[in-house]
This record gives sequence, structure tokens and C-alpha cells, in this order.
Amino acid sequence: MTQIDKAVILAAGRGTRMRELTSELPKPMIKVRGKPVLQHIVEGLRNAGVGDLLLVVGYRADTVREFFSDGSRYNVAIHYVTQTVQDGTGRVVDLSRDFVGNRPFILAYGDILVDPANYKRVLDLPDDAEAMLTVTRGEDVSKGCAVFINDESDVLDVREKPKPGEPTSPWYNAGIYAFRPSIFDFTAKLKPSPRGEYELTDAIRDLAHSGKKVKALDLTGEWADVRDPDILARLNSQL
Repeated sequence: MTQIDKAVILAAGRGTRMRELTSELPKPMIKVRGKPVLQHIVEGLRNAGVGDLLLVVGYRADTVREFFSDGSRYNVAIHYVTQTVQDGTGRVVDLSRDFVGNRPFILAYGDILVDPANYKRVLDLPDDAEAMLTVTRGEDVSKGCAVFINDESDVLDVREKPKPGEPTSPWYNAGIYAFRPSIFDFTAKLKPSPRGEYELTDAIRDLAHSGKKVKALDLTGEWADVRDPDILARLNSQL
């Protein structure tokens, strides 16, 4: 297994479905159970042994910077890079190239809550795999990304928001990844998707189809995409 000590967290979005809740805050700074979603992620990664973090900021970036500063309060080193144009998750990965260098790294969406025990599992990238993406069951794949895997947990395909009648899968992309730097070769070739964004999942599909091994990891315990007020209310009622 390849041990990983760097992580990139995507925290640039506003989260328009949160309506007035994000008029002053970026979505990753919304509080769940007493602290921002982003703090849950930073502490989870730190406790798993990841001490070097890059936060990709954009909307209300000052709020994130003022809260976390250099990370010393959380016993990690935090760096920042700004996403000036919101043009998709594929472009965001490119912003981390200098930070990552030639090291493997974790990539996490800044609005995903998981059982913290999972972070340690994501760090164990198999030596023969170029990437690992986490999956969960029981989610509506038409609102996210369906992941197609075989019996050995190899990723065969990924499909963003499949429409009725299109192939589908019970496995839902859970928003935490482990990558080797080879992912940059594939994000560099991305073309805009039908919705006009550069999709990270397109790069992962191309990586898997290139003959490189991409593994899926089924998360355990709680998982939540803090995407709208109803989900936020449910999470905060489960104190």
C-alpha cells in the first residue's frame, strides 16, 4: 500500500440550493453539529495522519482563511489556492498540481460528511492502482454520479446524472478520492461536459478506460452530502 500525507479539499462553492444560508458563508462553512463541515473534514484527515492540506477557495474565501489560518490550531499545515472561475471539478484538480508535486494525494469535496474512520481506509491506495474513489449505496444516482464496478471492486465506468433509460448502478460516487499524479494527464485533456463544466469524473473514466487500475472503496457508517436545507436540518436533528 502507498501511504499518503497530502490532501486537497474543494471549498470554493457557494451552494445555491442552501439559499440565504450561504449569502455570507461558502457552503463548506455551514455548521453541522456545532462546527463547519470543513472542520469535520480537516480534523478527520488529521486524525488519519494527513498533515499537509490544500484548501481550494473561491466564494467568500476570506471566511475560510480567517477561520483556519495556517492550520496550526488544528495541528496541520494549511495552504490555499483560489478558483477564480467556477468551471467544474476537473479544473480544480489542476490547481493542486504544484502542491501535490509527484506525491499521491487525497481529494475531498468540502460538503461531504463521512464516518471519520473512512479517512484511514482511503489512505491505503493499492500499489497497483492509479486511483481510488469512494462509493456508497442508497443514493439517487440521477442527482450525482453512478459508478460501475466489477466483483473485484475495479471501476469499469462512471456516469454523471444518468437519465431514465440510461445504464445505471447502485453505487453512488461518495466524493472522496485517492490519486496518483497521473490523474493530471487526464484532467489536462478534458473537454466541457454537456452542462459546460470540466468534470473530474470524466477524467476518472478516461483513466480507467486507459488500462490503468482504478479501485472503488465502499464507505462504512454515516455518509451525507450537505447539499440542501432539508439534509442540513436532518443532520442537525441527530445530535
